Amino acid sequence: MRFEVEQKHRVDDPDLLVKRLAKRGATLACEVVQSDQYFSHPARDFAQTDEAMRIRTVGTVSFVTYKGPKLDTTTKTRREIELPLDPNDAGGGRFAELLHALGFVPVAVVRKERRSFHVACGECEVHGALDTVAGLGTFVELELMADDDGLEAAKKVIASLAEDLDLGPSERRSYLEMLLER
Repeated sequence: MRFEVEQKHRVDDPDLLVKRLAKRGATLACEVVQSDQYFSHPARDFAQTDEAMRIRTVGTVSFVTYKGPKLDTTTKTRREIELPLDPNDAGGGRFAELLHALGFVPVAVVRKERRSFHVACGECEVHGALDTVAGLGTFVELELMADDDGLEAAKKVIASLAEDLDLGPSERRSYLEMLLER
């Protein structure tokens, strides 16, 4: 089984972080706008089970993503299943219609401007994103994909990079959780 090992941190000074990333050889990609429409399950409370179901749209491309419960108390390590939607379903509207027919209910939309990057940490290439989230502020996410055998090593790599970048405490809540708490 594949897992997403992720840590997220609030960023008070994005320019300083960009400089630190540049010193490590990272270059930020051009900004893209992402819109994530989240849904509640008809038979269980995702807030209680710590799961998520969303349709992410970037331009005219959409994906459906299921995120399982977080597996530990320090990172956002969890199972993630992501599937592309039909290219003719811009915005994921047809798939959202299917979810509605099955009893899923829209919860909220999270909009963010994202600049992706990759940065070397030891022998790993960590995927990162600098996000400006509407209504919440700026965050950085550091992520590795790992299988069962590589989970602990991936967590250590992410923690080491976060410390090197002087990111401070991690934020385990999702953007959706933070928005709903406001």
